[in-house]
Amino acid sequence: MFLTNILLKRVKSKEIMVQMESLVSGHTFNKIRARLGDKLELVRFDPWIQKESVYREKKKIRSI
Repeated sequence: MFLTNILLKRVKSKEIMVQMESLVSGHTFNKIRARLGDKLELVRFDPWIQKESVYREKKKIRSI
């Protein structure tokens, strides 16, 4: 094996950016989470309905 193959290997990042979507209104925002962690689900203030609502991870956007 050549030394260049070792030096050119890409290292996977430890974090990814995901899109969070409100279950009530559909409002979305981006959040960073650990790559190996579970999918996120959290309670946060929703500006569209002016109340707190549950947000669930919708999809992965990019690696960080």
